[in-house]
Formats: sequence, C-alpha cells, structure tokens
Amino acid sequence: MRFGREGSVFFVQINSPEAETFGALGLAVRFVINVAALWFSALIIRGFDIDSVPALLFGAAIFGTVNAFLKPIVAMLSCALTCATLGFFALIVNTLMLALTAWIAGLFDLAFKVDGFWAAFLGALVISLTSTLLSTWADRAILRPARQDEW
Repeated sequence: MRFGREGSVFFVQINSPEAETFGALGLAVRFVINVAALWFSALIIRGFDIDSVPALLFGAAIFGTVNAFLKPIVAMLSCALTCATLGFFALIVNTLMLALTAWIAGLFDLAFKVDGFWAAFLGALVISLTSTLLSTWADRAILRPARQDEW
C-alpha cells in the first residue's frame, strides 16, 4: 500500500502481494502435509480407512489433484451458498472432495475407503484442521527460510 500526493490529488495505491513460488520444495512439503493429514484423519475417524502405505501415498496424490483442479471450480460455483451459510458449506465442499477422492481411489483398487457422509465430513474437518496447522508450521520453519537462502 502506498500513499501519496500528486499535484492537488491525494491517492492511495494498493498493490496485490507477490505470489510466493516455492518450486519443488513447496510441492514436496504440500504433499507430505496431505499424507500426514490423511493418515491422522484415518487414525482417529471411524469409517475412514486407509489400509496400506501405497494407498496412503496414491490417495494423497489423488486428493491433491482433486483439490487443485476441481475444488476451485466447485468453490466458485457454490460461493453464494457458502456466504449464505457463513462458511459452513465450505465443509460440505471439502466432504465432497474427500468422497470423490475415495471413489477415484476405489477405481484403482486402493485400500482407501470412506464409509458414508459422516465419516467423510469428520475426515474432511480433521484434514482441514491438520493441514492448516502443518501448513502454518511448514511455511515458517521450512519454506520461508528456504526462500531467504535463495536471495
């Protein structure tokens, strides 16, 4: 944000922040966060089961892909509903993304199962909270220091 005065006109200029690009390190960190969040959710939520390490890894890759490509479209289309429900519908969108991930994983015969709406809802809630906490930590502890080393 910049304030200034040119001639007799006072102005305020607001610039959007520059996009942070962390490259391969950022991609790897986000993948590990997805793996940890899915594992933790499967550990504590009954009805959300991931029975093998390959299922966990491929499930995290599917989940990341679904969230990267489909979630922004669904979130944009449901923006009015999300605003009307004071953000609650965002949890439903997350639930749908997790259910879609389980369905796609089932097509590949992965041991990645979500039994019903409540397992998907609670799993999505735990994944969201875990991912938020781990992303905040990783941003401060790993990504920002790596970015400063490049300068």
